Amino acid sequence: MRLVHEPADAEEARDAGDGARTLASDVERADSWLARARGLMFRREVPEDYALYFPFGATKRRGIHTAFVRVPIDVVWLANGTVTRVETLAPWRSVATAEADAVVELAAGGAAGVSAGDAVRLAD
Repeated sequence: MRLVHEPADAEEARDAGDGARTLASDVERADSWLARARGLMFRREVPEDYALYFPFGATKRRGIHTAFVRVPIDVVWLANGTVTRVETLAPWRSVATAEADAVVELAAGGAAGVSAGDAVRLAD
């Protein structure tokens, strides 16, 4: 499974050579309550090509923290596949929220070029 990013103005991006691109080729789904609660806590590193995808099913305010997360991470909040917020969070002390029905955590820099309004989706 891959995590794919498509800029909001896909036609303009395609013309500029910046069309759909893979953000991560190794995507893990945090489907269980325990997997969601643990997130990326206690990991010594987050591989460059890795993403942790949190599907929630309903859009509402979703918070992410980095307590016990040892490295900086990029977080992407999604509502119906559209990015609502992108934020780089510092290890151990950051908290951020946004409206979302899914959240993605990546290594810091993994969401470079992703902006609110863009599309991010899972693909085979």
